[in-house]
Amino acid sequence: MKKLEAECCDVTCVHYDAVEKAKVHMPAENLLKDLAEFYKVFADTTRVRILYVLLESEMCVCDLAVTLGMTQSAISHQLRVLKQMKLVTNRREGKTVFYSLADDHIQTIISQGMEHIME
Repeated sequence: MKKLEAECCDVTCVHYDAVEKAKVHMPAENLLKDLAEFYKVFADTTRVRILYVLLESEMCVCDLAVTLGMTQSAISHQLRVLKQMKLVTNRREGKTVFYSLADDHIQTIISQGMEHIME
């Protein structure tokens, strides 16, 4: 991948109207921190793979482990993180726990991300 460098202005000229507009619309620092934490979850390939599988169907840990060629322990660990961030939800059916995406927002985030990288 070619290394791109950011270009800088040749002169210092602050556009105060743009600065003020950005400041007015800037969310609180704690919300930005939460948003950054949310996106960090997507920085792990295993978690993205789990979410991608759950786009198609709800699955139990056993199903996910076989589908992704991983141990149940590794899958459980990642599901815990996904559940803490409210990206997946689960339901119990007897002795089996099935996982699914928490809501349609997750599908949208994954789909739009995939569209973006394939451009």
